[in-house]
Amino acid sequence: MRQLIAAITIATIFAACNNATHQSEDNKTKEDILKAHVDTSIHPGDDFFVFANGRWIKENPIPSDETSWGIADLVDNELYTRKLAICEAAAKKSQTPIEAMIGNFWQSGMDTIAINKEGIQALREELSAISALETAEQITSYTAQMHRYGVGVFYSEGVGQDAKSSDVMAYYISQGGLGLPNRDYYFNTDVRTAKIRDAYPSYIAKLFGLMGDDTATAKTKALAVVAFETKLAKASRKLEDLRDPYRNYNKMSLEALNKNYPNSQWAATLKAIGVQQVDSVIVGQPEFLQALNTLIKTEKVATMKDYMAFHLMSNFSPFLSDDFASANFDFYSKLIRGAKEMRPRWKRVLDAQERAMGEAIGQLFVKEYFSEKAKKRYEDMVENVRNAYRARIEKLDWMTDSTKQKALVKLAGITKKVGYPDTWKDFSNMKIEKTSYVKNKMQSNAWWNNYELNKLGKPVDRTEWGMTPQTYNAYYNPSNNEIVLPAGMLTVPGYKDEELDDALVYGYVAASTIGHEITHGFDDEGRQFDEKGNLKNWWTKKDEEEFNKRAQVLVHQFNQFVPVDTMHINGRATLGENLADLGGILIGLDAFKQTDAFKKNETIAGFNALQRFFLGYSLGWLYEIREEQLASKILTDVHSPAKYRVNGTFPNVPEFYEAFQVKPGNKMYLPDSLRVKLW
Repeated sequence: MRQLIAAITIATIFAACNNATHQSEDNKTKEDILKAHVDTSIHPGDDFFVFANGRWIKENPIPSDETSWGIADLVDNELYTRKLAICEAAAKKSQTPIEAMIGNFWQSGMDTIAINKEGIQALREELSAISALETAEQITSYTAQMHRYGVGVFYSEGVGQDAKSSDVMAYYISQGGLGLPNRDYYFNTDVRTAKIRDAYPSYIAKLFGLMGDDTATAKTKALAVVAFETKLAKASRKLEDLRDPYRNYNKMSLEALNKNYPNSQWAATLKAIGVQQVDSVIVGQPEFLQALNTLIKTEKVATMKDYMAFHLMSNFSPFLSDDFASANFDFYSKLIRGAKEMRPRWKRVLDAQERAMGEAIGQLFVKEYFSEKAKKRYEDMVENVRNAYRARIEKLDWMTDSTKQKALVKLAGITKKVGYPDTWKDFSNMKIEKTSYVKNKMQSNAWWNNYELNKLGKPVDRTEWGMTPQTYNAYYNPSNNEIVLPAGMLTVPGYKDEELDDALVYGYVAASTIGHEITHGFDDEGRQFDEKGNLKNWWTKKDEEEFNKRAQVLVHQFNQFVPVDTMHINGRATLGENLADLGGILIGLDAFKQTDAFKKNETIAGFNALQRFFLGYSLGWLYEIREEQLASKILTDVHSPAKYRVNGTFPNVPEFYEAFQVKPGNKMYLPDSLRVKLW
């Protein structure tokens, strides 16, 4: 996720950058964070991302244990420190069951002597069970067990609100089971992707070798596993095709599921996974299940067993002895993402703990680190942004009144969740001991599997959060028609909330987060859900065609960007996020214009209010990234790279030209006729 000065020049911007500081409570001066990052050698109309963030990027190279480095990492470092204190205190002295659970997990993850001594012993039972399988029927039966403890072989599945009936929890089955990040890695011919694909069999063979196979056997198994996964990948949809909610919604009865794909023995499989209280499922990609149905019957049982054993070990390698963890890091983090070395163990354990029991930690976190005053500031900001969006919708000249009224109803119905949940999850049944790190991970996976499956047949809990309070992220949930803004997302590193001026905060939070998430309710995918969260077309045909025509302009713009090698951004796959970025800026700015801070137009650190808004937004995308990670994200991520979330959107915002005197001849200048005019 700044009043116009008529005769501003870049020279005066640069000269004024030497003036301002903030006064902290301990009377030590702090350099203004926006001023501190500016690269004055760059014209803001040529590359605003580098203008706003270039000095920081020059002075802060990516650490060797990271694949990218930026604002989220700076915030996370503060959050890591706070979570570390919570976990260490819980490990030393646990006064409550939650503290005991947190302390046990922490101790098991940090005890490297025990982890290395244990080796793969904790997984022997699972490996033996796989080794004993003799038939395709037994394969499908044990696949269900693997899904229970968190290894998603052959396909993906889970529980979520029914996209067309949001008051009902439904069971979903979709494509999955790949060891490479997505299907394109199996087929793309560019040099970087081919290098990763060529190295994949060696990684698989390495794990088989660590499990005890000789070199020749391990290599043979690895090649067979890759060949099998390639067949799964061939039947999988591309990233952009997964964004069509109608095409990826195929509801069928259990009887039809069994009839259409009999070799998967779905009745028995779902029972073994723990699925109850359902008479139908929603299939995401029927052609994938059809291909899987054939493969289960035609593929060698030995190959499928090796595939399962590999995924078991690869999935849990980060929780095993150093040899397994290093092999996993070398392939997934070093080769694919460009990391130079592993992150410190304490951070890796905190990451695992966050995934396993983050909301338990969150209960202790918010008591210490998120004030009611801050919560109210951002709750009020949500309403200011909502009001700004309402006014913008009312003024649209391309949308008919009937669609406008439905859009306004949906906007008014968006629920806001700020900071932390009112009701916490009950983790009392999660069994965590001090003895085995990998077993604790499996136990937490099994707990989450049961937790989600227990939702079936029960009323939808619309108060539940899908992120923890200490998360630097946010989301819009179309089925609940809600935006969720964790406390961690509302943090500027090194500053207390009361030290931040409104211009910065409206760019950093109101535009890049609040406005962004609200706009997701009206992007190319979110707009297809109604105010109740149901997948239901509420647009007139004329309005739908007009929306798509205007959105296509943004697709075309982003298709032109080439961030690395010869790899273009996929404008269609990233459209939803790009629309949310642009909408967020527009309505965040509209909301800011209603504030006293905008009207006073105070100059801070040499920048007026309007300029600080754009700089504040850019602070939210302060990142540098390794080429390997950048290339991976272009293939797998529906978000555009950070640089283009600034430089790709600002040229469509009229106030950007005014704030920084962007003229024809500047690299970011777009003629008015080529700009996106949607919201």
